[in-house]
Amino acid sequence: MCGIYSNADPILYESRTRSLRIHGVITTVRLENLFWDVLCEIAARESMTTSQFAVKLYDELIALRGEPPTNFASFLRVCCLRYLSMRADKGADKGADSGVGVADAMPALVLTPGDARPRILKTV
Repeated sequence: MCGIYSNADPILYESRTRSLRIHGVITTVRLENLFWDVLCEIAARESMTTSQFAVKLYDELIALRGEPPTNFASFLRVCCLRYLSMRADKGADKGADSGVGVADAMPALVLTPGDARPRILKTV
């Protein structure tokens, strides 16, 4: 079973740093290539570039939480995993061909202020 994971192409987990301009300030974000690929896929569904989508996420997070994220790279990774999880659960690949946005195809991905409570995970 572990061969499924350990046989992954090393390029997928190689890190890449990109510069993003967020409201005139250039910041760098370092993610593994696979996460950049998923962000690119999500952005394409939203008819945006990857940079535009990342800035939109940043702005929405500030609007929801009232403060900048403490670790934006981790937030982006979680967004990617939530997207992939919802896509697998909902069979949202059908929506990709119709030009439907993520919020329409997978409404559970979109938080409203009432949903913004943190989820505590227990560690073993």
